[in-house]
Amino acid sequence: MSNFAKTKPHAVLIPCPSQGHINALLKLGKLLHLRGFHITFVNTEYNHNCLLNSRGPNSLDGFTDFNFETIPNGFTTMETGDVFQDVHLFFQSIMMNFIQPFSELLTRLDASATADLIPPVTCIVSDCYMPFTVDAAEQRALPIVLFSPVSACCSLTTSHIPKLFQNGVLPLKDEIYLTDGYLDTEVDWIPGLKNFRLKDFPETIKIKDPNNLLIKFVSEMTDKCHRASAVILNTSNELESDIMNELYFIFPSLYTIGPLSSFINQSPQNHLASLNSNLWKEDTKCLEWLESKEPGSVVYVNFGSITVMTPDQLLEFAWGLADSKKPFLWIIRPDLVIGGSFILSSEFVNEISDRGLIASWCPQEQVLNHPSIGGFLTHCGWNSTTESICAGVPMLCWPFFGDQPANCRFICNKWEIGLEIDKDVKRDEVEKLVNELMVGEIGKKMRQKVMEFKKKVEEDTRPGGVSYKNLDKVIKDVLLKQN
Repeated sequence: MSNFAKTKPHAVLIPCPSQGHINALLKLGKLLHLRGFHITFVNTEYNHNCLLNSRGPNSLDGFTDFNFETIPNGFTTMETGDVFQDVHLFFQSIMMNFIQPFSELLTRLDASATADLIPPVTCIVSDCYMPFTVDAAEQRALPIVLFSPVSACCSLTTSHIPKLFQNGVLPLKDEIYLTDGYLDTEVDWIPGLKNFRLKDFPETIKIKDPNNLLIKFVSEMTDKCHRASAVILNTSNELESDIMNELYFIFPSLYTIGPLSSFINQSPQNHLASLNSNLWKEDTKCLEWLESKEPGSVVYVNFGSITVMTPDQLLEFAWGLADSKKPFLWIIRPDLVIGGSFILSSEFVNEISDRGLIASWCPQEQVLNHPSIGGFLTHCGWNSTTESICAGVPMLCWPFFGDQPANCRFICNKWEIGLEIDKDVKRDEVEKLVNELMVGEIGKKMRQKVMEFKKKVEEDTRPGGVSYKNLDKVIKDVLLKQN
């Protein structure tokens, strides 16, 4: 190895083992690589094998200065692929089972550096949902940046959940509070949040025991964010200015560096352009199908990698889409329906034969940026939300989990670029809202607003923009800082 290669900064990146988290951190890894870093990207063995199965056995080989490593899965549910089958087990495993194999990996990387095979590890960039990495970095006196793949709004609300218990808002006194309207209670004492309801918080508010493991995990994550060298968020000041003003008081070394989709779209493409992170095999035939459709005419439907629904809910969405008479591309994962596979009736298939296409997975950003896409029916995951904004596509929202209710609240009420579908979904409502989105006056206004956001985030992520300068600053002041 040349002396130049030896001095190349080497960042170890580790995402939380979930599709959305992997997608976001891989984008950040590409941006760091473009700025001269050697990258080691760490997946669990299960997710690494999923990537190889979906993209080909040699798909992760041969990328200069961008290597992939694995650590054990940490828990048995990973072997089924259903990582959120038991959320408590998932986060308990992160707290208990990951630090040792990660530390052992860092030791192996040190040995490879000693043998002049790779540059020495100079920093760690970790998903904030893997807080044990702060301990590993401190043991080695390495700078560590914690990356939040969720919205700033979700980060703020999550950090205040312990205070909800302290202020007596939580725990919920009875199961009936989940259905009697109590969750519509507005929480008006968190600076930066207006018209925010309990139902817009993550699911952890439904916990009755303040000593519950998930509450402990939230507290640990918040503590580690304070101990990290810096915290970076996949958002921009343009999108969440009020929230960021509050978060800057809470976390002194905080940087917005997003949306990463806009950053990547405007960055020079190198040999990593073909590197992708989908754990499922993509059906690219849908791109050919979109070519046959009129500009702005197609509704894209995708509920992400975690959302599940009942057979009845699937039917309501199916017939609502069919009855709208609008062309649609619907991604139905094999595990989308609770209880296993679900076969749509021949009557439905015949009804949509000339205007509907169903696929199992797709390259979402290519789809969203296709000229024929006019709207996005989404679960409101943060990746999907920012990708839709970066593509200038308005949304219909059906949030399910985690940060999605908060994102939905911002999409529909703060930014006014989306419409919410009731949790108890009905086909008549789906039909009505699809038509409003695609051809209604409200839909036209949302389309204009989302195009304005698209332009603003493009300005943020191009040279001279706030997010662009923030990335340069965190690299210079934190990742390249000599201890």
